[in-house]
Amino acid sequence: MRKGDGEEGERLLEVPLDEEKSTAIEPLQEKVTWKSLPHKKQLLLLALCRLSTPLSNACLLPYLYYLVKSILSDPNHASAPQEISRLTGLLAAAFPLGQMSTSMLWGRVSDSYGRKPTILIGLMVSVIANLSFGFSRTIGMLLFWRVLAGMANGILGVMRTMTAEIVKERRYHARAFLAPPLIFNSGRVAALAIGGCLADPVDNLPILFGPTGFFNFSGNPKGVDWAVRYPYALPAIFNGTILSFCLVLASFWLRESLPTKEKEWDLGIVIGKSISGFVRKTILRRSAPEYAPLQIEEAELFETNAPIGEASNSGSSTPITRKSYRPPFREIWTRDLLKTLFAFGLLPLHNSTFLHIFPVFLSMPSSTNEHTTFLKFTGGLGLASPTVGLYLATFGIGGILIQLFVYPRIHKRFGTIGAFRIANSIFPFAYIFAPYLALLSGNAKVKWPAMAGVLFAQVMARTMAIPSTVILLTEAAPRKSVLGTVHGAGNTISALASAGGPVIGGLLLARGIDVGAVGIVWWAWLCLIALFAFGWSFFLRNNHEERIDAEME
Repeated sequence: MRKGDGEEGERLLEVPLDEEKSTAIEPLQEKVTWKSLPHKKQLLLLALCRLSTPLSNACLLPYLYYLVKSILSDPNHASAPQEISRLTGLLAAAFPLGQMSTSMLWGRVSDSYGRKPTILIGLMVSVIANLSFGFSRTIGMLLFWRVLAGMANGILGVMRTMTAEIVKERRYHARAFLAPPLIFNSGRVAALAIGGCLADPVDNLPILFGPTGFFNFSGNPKGVDWAVRYPYALPAIFNGTILSFCLVLASFWLRESLPTKEKEWDLGIVIGKSISGFVRKTILRRSAPEYAPLQIEEAELFETNAPIGEASNSGSSTPITRKSYRPPFREIWTRDLLKTLFAFGLLPLHNSTFLHIFPVFLSMPSSTNEHTTFLKFTGGLGLASPTVGLYLATFGIGGILIQLFVYPRIHKRFGTIGAFRIANSIFPFAYIFAPYLALLSGNAKVKWPAMAGVLFAQVMARTMAIPSTVILLTEAAPRKSVLGTVHGAGNTISALASAGGPVIGGLLLARGIDVGAVGIVWWAWLCLIALFAFGWSFFLRNNHEERIDAEME
C-alpha cells in the first residue's frame, strides 16, 4: 500500500483477506434455526432488559384516557374529549422525548465505558420513574416521570448494539435481532393486559380492593385506602417489581460485550457464578465435572475486534490482535447510513402514533352519527380499559407467532429489504379503514371482526418492519467499533419521531372531534406517512445481501 493512500488504505488493511470467500460460502452452511442460534442465554438476558420499554410505555395505553380524565377537575365539561386527547398526546410524547435526549449520550458512553454498566444504570432509573409515576396525581408530575423514564430507556440503542456484538455471524442476525423483540412483544402483551386489568383496582378488582375486598384491612367503605387515592398505582408497582428483577438478573449474569472491556473482571459475574454454583450443588444436587469443556460463549471472549461480519480465521493457531479502528465522528455518517437512519425514523413516526391513537379511539365514547358522509363522522367505540388491554394483548400474541413462524420465512425468501417493503405496503391499508370502526360501534357482530382485521394488519406489518430496520441499520454501520454511536443515533431519531407522532396525532384527533371528522388523523397523517415510508424503502439497499447475490451469480 502506498503511503499516500491514507485512511482508505488503513481501512483496507482491516478487511480480512478471506472475507469475500467467507461471504460467498455463507449460504452453503447449515440451516439457521432457533436451536442453532448461539448465545441464547445472553440474548435472553438482554431481551429481558428490553422489557423496560414495553412496561414503561405500553402498560399505560389501555388506561391513559381514563387516567387523564380522573385528574381533570371537571372531566364532564363540553371540551373534555378534546382536552383529554391533547393531554394523552403530550403524555405519550414525553417518553420518547426523554429517549431522544439521552440516546446519543448512552451510545457514546457505552462505546467508552461498556455496554453492561450503561444498561444497569438505565434499568435502575427506569424502576424509580415507573414507581413514582403511579403515585403522581398532577399532569406536571406525570410528564416529569414520563420524561425521566424515557431518558432511562435511551439505552435501547445500546441493547441493539450488544445484540450485534454477542452474535457476530451475519447469518444468525435475522433470528438474533428477532429474539429481543420477541421478549419485547411478550412484555407488551403482558403490559397491555395487566395495565388494563390492574388500573383502578377498586372498580376493576373489587374482590381484592373493593369495600369488602380481601386487602381492605382498614374497612374503608370506599375500598383499599391507597388504591382509592392512587387508582393507577398498581400497574406501576407491577412494572417496578418486574424491572427490579430484571436488574438483578442483568447485574449477576449479563456479560460485557464491548471488545475493549469484555475481558475485564466483573464483580457481578463472580457473584452470579457463586449463586449458580450454590443452586446447582445444594438445591439441584448436581456436581460439576472436574474438567469442563470450554464453552463457545467463553471461547469467543478471546476473539478480536473485527469489522462487522468478519469470520474468525480457523487456520491460524494463534489469535491475531488488531487494534480497534474508530473513524472520526463526522466520517461515520455515510450516504447509505443516512438514508437508512431516515427510514428508521419514518417507521415510529406513524407506528407510535397508532399505538397511542388506537387505544384512545377504542376508549372514546361512541356517537350516533346520524348525518354521516364518506369522510365526515365521529366518535369512538366506548370500550372499558380492561377490554382495551385484553383485546390489544390478544393481538400482541399474534405478533409473537408472526415473529416466530412467519417473519423468518419471509426474510429467507425476500431478504431484509424485501421483508421491509412488504411490511410498508401493509400499513396504509390498516390506516385507511381504521376510522370506519366508529360507524360499527353499535353492531357487535361486525365490530369485533372489523377491529380484528385492522389490528392484525398493523401488527403483521410492524412485526416484520421493526427487526428489518434494525438489521438494515446494523449493516449500514461503517465499522463495528461505532455500532453504539450508530444505534444511539438511530434511537435518537426514532425517539424524536415517537415523540412528534403522538403529539401531532393527538392534536389532529382533537381537531377531528371538533369538526366531526375523526378520520382526519388517520388519513391526513398516518396513511400519508406510511405511503411515503413505502416509497422511501426503494431508495435503500443492503450491501451485504448485494455482495452475496453477486458471488452466487
